[in-house]
Amino acid sequence: MANKRSVDLKKKKNKVSTPVKVLKVTGTVILSMIFIIIITGSIFATALTIYVLNYVDSTTPISLDNVELNFTSRFLAENPDYDETNEESEQYVTYYTLAQNGERRVWADLENIPKYVRDAFVYSEDERFYSHDGVDFKRTIAAFANLILHFYDEEFGGSTITQQTVKNITGDDDTQGGAGITRKIREITRSISIEKKYTKDEILETYLNIIFLGTNQVNIRGVQAAANFYFSKDVSELTLGEAASLAAITKNPSWRNPYDHLDNNYERRANVLKVMLNNGAISTKEYDEAMNEELVITGDINFSSDVDSVAEEIANQGVSSYYIDESIRETISILQEIYGITYNSASERIAGGGYTITTNVDLEMQKLIEDKFMDDSNFQSYAFENDELWAAFICMDYEGHVRAVVGNRGEKASYMCWNNATQSTRSPGSTIKPIASYAPALDQDLINWSTMFKDEPITITVDGVETEWPRNYSETGNVTNWSYNYYPTYQMLQRSLNTAPAQLVQTMTPAYCYNFLVNKLHVSTLDSDYDKDYSPMTVGGMRKGMKLSELVAAYQIFGNGGRYYEPKYVSRIVDREGTVIYEANDIYDNAIDESTSYVMNRLLKEVIDGNNATGSQAHIDGVEVCGKTGTSQEWQNLTFVGCTPDYVSGVWIGFEDVTQIPTEKYQNIAKIWRNIFVDIAQDEENKEFEAPDSVVTAKFCTRTGKLASRSCGSTATGYYKESAMPETCSGH
Repeated sequence: MANKRSVDLKKKKNKVSTPVKVLKVTGTVILSMIFIIIITGSIFATALTIYVLNYVDSTTPISLDNVELNFTSRFLAENPDYDETNEESEQYVTYYTLAQNGERRVWADLENIPKYVRDAFVYSEDERFYSHDGVDFKRTIAAFANLILHFYDEEFGGSTITQQTVKNITGDDDTQGGAGITRKIREITRSISIEKKYTKDEILETYLNIIFLGTNQVNIRGVQAAANFYFSKDVSELTLGEAASLAAITKNPSWRNPYDHLDNNYERRANVLKVMLNNGAISTKEYDEAMNEELVITGDINFSSDVDSVAEEIANQGVSSYYIDESIRETISILQEIYGITYNSASERIAGGGYTITTNVDLEMQKLIEDKFMDDSNFQSYAFENDELWAAFICMDYEGHVRAVVGNRGEKASYMCWNNATQSTRSPGSTIKPIASYAPALDQDLINWSTMFKDEPITITVDGVETEWPRNYSETGNVTNWSYNYYPTYQMLQRSLNTAPAQLVQTMTPAYCYNFLVNKLHVSTLDSDYDKDYSPMTVGGMRKGMKLSELVAAYQIFGNGGRYYEPKYVSRIVDREGTVIYEANDIYDNAIDESTSYVMNRLLKEVIDGNNATGSQAHIDGVEVCGKTGTSQEWQNLTFVGCTPDYVSGVWIGFEDVTQIPTEKYQNIAKIWRNIFVDIAQDEENKEFEAPDSVVTAKFCTRTGKLASRSCGSTATGYYKESAMPETCSGH
């Protein structure tokens, strides 16, 4: 009995202990798993913390100080309204902005962006922007939960305005796998760091200027450029409805921009306005009015404000002016030389390198010349349609600073297009005479004001045959016979007879004249195998011709004492760090002496004011004008270069296919120059050229060209180099 009871108790004990054992084992396993998870989590958290801390130390800090420059190269122009007595007056204004990858950017300071524009972006993108420290963890978690559980109909991101600013500055946008995780860590740490260093206003200003607001075709960054493009307005002029429209683009620019998808934009705009209303940023009345506002989309990237002052016409990233095109080309050349890089590499640097380039442009003059070139009446003798005549104009001061340039008639159609003033090479015609024959001969004292020339040809060999050359041409294009009369130097030039220059070239040799143009006046388009000859050096019959810009630069020497300065569009370049990497110098070449320069100046004045002047239609009352007309073979090119006391400028006309110009349809080339330049000339500070002490005026005998004596019955006044006076007339 006892044994039986013992067995029963043992069985009962075993039945009781089995569940307990199971519970104990299960509990042990669970506790072990918990401890493992805790330990593993702790190890992971510790490792992650160490990784993040180390990563924070190695992450490149972000600066907002030069964001405007980092993305945009700016071209500055002297402010015509600058008042040096006013501390708030700006000496330079932005003339043009050039951003990388063809982006349209125009920087706007926060103070010029209305509060309702700021609020539209803040409340639709980051409601707690003014309270978080760079990262809105609540929004981040909500965005992640919504992605899985779809609490809201529309997905939204967890990135704050600060985080978006970081991403836009760095271009760091990996989203997949480990790269996406590390990118997010970088973004978070950088955002927190930025919030410690900068104010909310500084962060918001940067964000509003770099946020992408473009279309599928137009790359637009920032609210200012977007306001220009979509509404043809300055950002300060936007309505509430337009501001909300821009803020609506950010979620999906290709699908929400009002240019391509106005209905989609309206839908998102309503959400932006609702959020602004809920946050008290706008009243119910303002909300209703904005909701009912019908948007007018212009899509005008060439917009510029309609303002009274030229200084306020701040260009946006649209079609550049001819002046900006040349400034860009010159800057690229300078960067190539500084850094020893290719043209393409230099182009990329300037596009997004954040350079500040100070130009020599005269904003008012440039605008005036552009307007003159849009007016057909400045060129045509009478109104007619289908006018395909090309033209070009350039003006510089006597130190080579280019003040204005226009490369063709009509509206400029594209960025960096062909410029007839700086890229076309056409025959200069008789404008070559002062620089290739008269000036070097006068500088060598081979001639003077009244040296007598016989109007007769020289004999040259053409294709093995001795030929009398050159013919003279009348203003109407008729070939005239040689008169065999004697004319003094000044009359030979004012009549534009070809025989005197031919005789001078023969005396000096074509090679000497060629070298004078190349070495003294830096003409780059001459052909050494072809142009060391009579026709190129006498009447401009060159293989390729000359650029108008180089021709006008050569005429500097007749208004500044004989100094040649290389034409310059850019005076200074500063990199994004504020370091001056280029400063234009004042180096010049002494092409001719001061006295030669002034005597030539007076000779060219006779071309305008003399009795037989070919350039008489360039005369401007109250201002001295010196200049020369030029006509190429078969009237295919007409050119005029004019010197006024402050500027040297030139105009050219011709057809693209180099055919004869129907001169009856168009005004005289000297008159065309006057039409374009008269307003500028009359406004010049100086009205007369200053004579040097080394030049004297004296009476000469009109029969012999020698200094007049008492026996000379016919005399006139001439200008002479004091160091090379002619002898006195002793009889006839």
